[in-house]
Amino acid sequence: MVSKRLSREAGHRRKFLAIIDDTPECERAVAYASKRAQHTSGVLVLLYVIEPDDFQHWLGVEKIMREEANATARGALDGYANKVRQSVGIEPELVVREGKPTEEIHKLIEEDQDIAILVLAAGAGKEGPGPLVSAVAGRGAAFPIPVTVVPQNLSDEEIDSLA
Repeated sequence: MVSKRLSREAGHRRKFLAIIDDTPECERAVAYASKRAQHTSGVLVLLYVIEPDDFQHWLGVEKIMREEANATARGALDGYANKVRQSVGIEPELVVREGKPTEEIHKLIEEDQDIAILVLAAGAGKEGPGPLVSAVAGRGAAFPIPVTVVPQNLSDEEIDSLA
């Protein structure tokens, strides 16, 4: 059970959560979420999850690998944040977490009671819709808030008209 959402109460604003990763469809989720936030006077939250499996095998260089992963995460978030500022003129909240993506998404949703919508994008390739969308579809991640899934092949104009 998820904690009560506060986004409709005085002093709160509805937040749209988009996940930043290295999938090509990620950009579409950010585009849609930023437009929805802009059109509804909401807030955009960008989350980058560093998976610790990437550097647990190398104890001697774990600290260096963790620092590099954090720098990569910050760089990706900053890049998307700049695009959002330029395209829709809003300032997104940037969050970096370390852990399994679905677990960290759940934790952030529980901690930030203003997050009301999770926005994911589905890949259009042969590989399938992407790991998070697959997890949601397979009920392996069953998020406690509504999830909007944006097709990767939507144009900017189509996203603007739908958001």
